Amino acid sequence: MEKYKFLFGTIVIMLFSCLAYSEYQSSVPPPYTYRVKKVVIDAGHGGKDPGCHGGSSKEKVITLDLALKVGEYIESKMSDVEVVYTRTTDKFVALDERAKIANRSNADLFISIHCNSVPSASSAHGTETYVMGLNTSKHNLEVAKRENSVILMEDDYLTSYDGFDPNSPESHIIFSLYQNAYLEQSIQYANLVEKQFKEKAKRNSRGVKQAGFVVLYKTGMPSVLIEAGFLSNSKEEKYLLSDDGQSYIASAIYRAFKEYKEEVEGKSFAAENTSNYIGPKEDNTEKSEPVKEKTYKDKVREIVSGEGIVYRIELYNSDDNFDQSNADYDQVEAIEIESDNYGLKSYLISEEFYGKDAAEKKLKTLKSSGFKYAKIIHYKDNERLDN
Repeated sequence: MEKYKFLFGTIVIMLFSCLAYSEYQSSVPPPYTYRVKKVVIDAGHGGKDPGCHGGSSKEKVITLDLALKVGEYIESKMSDVEVVYTRTTDKFVALDERAKIANRSNADLFISIHCNSVPSASSAHGTETYVMGLNTSKHNLEVAKRENSVILMEDDYLTSYDGFDPNSPESHIIFSLYQNAYLEQSIQYANLVEKQFKEKAKRNSRGVKQAGFVVLYKTGMPSVLIEAGFLSNSKEEKYLLSDDGQSYIASAIYRAFKEYKEEVEGKSFAAENTSNYIGPKEDNTEKSEPVKEKTYKDKVREIVSGEGIVYRIELYNSDDNFDQSNADYDQVEAIEIESDNYGLKSYLISEEFYGKDAAEKKLKTLKSSGFKYAKIIHYKDNERLDN
């Protein structure tokens, strides 16, 4: 009898143990997987702030059209992503409020869309994507000053922006040194945007750059500011005003977002098939021959010949962040960033040289100023020839 009591008791204990373990298992959360679930799209300027002007256009109108189109593409193709807009109408939104909208939304990415302008250089054209950081070049500083000057339309801006004065070059230099915790992801998305602009939209990509933008300063997530083109260039202004031009620009930003989401979430990016293509239909009436990939020998031959070669100087190349120690930044016109498929980042000055002697002279100056890893890089037709 005692034997059966023991056996019965053992069975009861085992049943309770199984039930308890099952209840514990159901209460254990699944392994955490990061998801890009929310994106804030910011149409630059608006309301009493028109932004820059073209011959017949206002930046605030074009940026709103582009922002709404990008959001529409994401919402129609990515049901698991919520799109939040900083504005959907022609209204003025303070720069710090744009960041607050993103922070309150717990967004995973902040995309601010703008248009560029250099009235003194009407031939300037192409796209630029900025992340928060150093703005040692005159061009980057001027772009940041123009975009940041919006705060002068706000009441008590010196208090709201911690004493930042958009009219003070010193204030911009200090401000631009701010590095947010999301710089790596910001650069990752910025590179994808410029890649899509160049390869899919067939735009002149001027690359990823760094500068101190107020709108990026207080965002608590990866953030970029996209300059979609130059309204000071009449041809580019016409393109940005056209339905096709806006579709190409918006679809490039969308595809970069899709690729970024898949990379961040650990998926391998597969090229989109034509049934998923977003943007204007391409004219296939004329079939061009496929471009033959250049061999290493081809590139060496072009470098040696010097024909059509543009010389640039790389300060540093690594999968780590830029080594900023023991270097004199007064000698640097700009810092631009390129990334390859292996995660290596190339930090280059934006100054271009069309003669080898001038490039070597600049290289010598930079090396004597503390940039010990600096070297000359050769480009032709915007393609890097050096490995």
